[in-house]
Amino acid sequence: MSVPFVDLKTQFRNLRDEIMPRILRVMEDATFILGPDVGAFEERFAGYVGTRHCVGVESGTAALQLALEALGIGDGDEVILPANTYIASAIAVSATGASPVLVDCDDAYLMDASKLDAAVTPRTKAIMPVHLYGQAVPMEPVLRCARRHGLRVVEDACQAHGARDAGRAAGSFGDAGVFSFYPGKNLGAYGDGGAVLTDDPELAERVRLLRDFGQRRKYEHSIKAGSCRLDSIQAAVLDVKLAHLDRWNDARRRNARHYDAKLAAIGIEPPRRLTDDGHVYHLYVIEVERRSAVQQFLSECGIATGIHYPIPIHLQQAYADLGLGAGSFPVTERAAHRILSLPMYPELREEQIDHVVGAIERSQRLVPA
Repeated sequence: MSVPFVDLKTQFRNLRDEIMPRILRVMEDATFILGPDVGAFEERFAGYVGTRHCVGVESGTAALQLALEALGIGDGDEVILPANTYIASAIAVSATGASPVLVDCDDAYLMDASKLDAAVTPRTKAIMPVHLYGQAVPMEPVLRCARRHGLRVVEDACQAHGARDAGRAAGSFGDAGVFSFYPGKNLGAYGDGGAVLTDDPELAERVRLLRDFGQRRKYEHSIKAGSCRLDSIQAAVLDVKLAHLDRWNDARRRNARHYDAKLAAIGIEPPRRLTDDGHVYHLYVIEVERRSAVQQFLSECGIATGIHYPIPIHLQQAYADLGLGAGSFPVTERAAHRILSLPMYPELREEQIDHVVGAIERSQRLVPA
């Protein structure tokens, strides 16, 4: 049995009759850039998350950068973020001229809020919690720290479409919430895409200027800015998919429960879930011994897996200038050596989960120590 890591082909086949007319309408109307589909999606996604404003941009990384720039963060400033995240979170900070300051994660792989106060310096301007793998960071401790030190909060919700903390959607707590619509995300486009969400109308307007050459009207430029726009075809696709997102997230949670029970039965600890219904399982991540051998064994069984993420930011050559060596963030580093992401998507069938877990069980017996 073959089990892909994600199955976007099946998703498209299921949605083809909804999506193709929307794409064709954009083509026929030739409204390719900032057309009505962009505005329609922005309005609906803001309503879904529970914010007043949504500004569509070209990618999640661009959304992070523009949100920070719109908050006035730049050269000489510092932004605190977790060591356990995709490098794009740090790259967006660096792109503004600011410096990323890392803190370790907890046993749910999320930013450890107990370490925030010690990371604050006179140069700190913002905290960037990352809602990782589909699970929301508990936001109240983060917000309390931000209030104590007068800091901005930019939520990286690029893996957390529909995730919730204390009944509120990820991306709705901070000064800004940022999403990616990369194709494999819970809400994914057919190319790159991203968005900045906020309740602050001035912040939203600043992001709109930054995404479109600083212009409110064509050829009238208020600030120096580049082009980071969400195109209309991607917005049309996202608008169709948004209506299915809750159902898809429910399916992901159902699949996670199957994994939880079946893995526990063979002695593998399921990932820690902070709430019963807040996790949307963009990724289903476990820890295993002899990971490379286990991953190879699963591949030979027709099962695709991933590693998110094998080299922490502070050990990447790109961030050697941070001067942080091995041992700086022990929880993150331990996870980086052990984590393995299993197939997870709404269309995943229970018999495929059985095949994955059965292969993991066999790997524990057959893979040499």
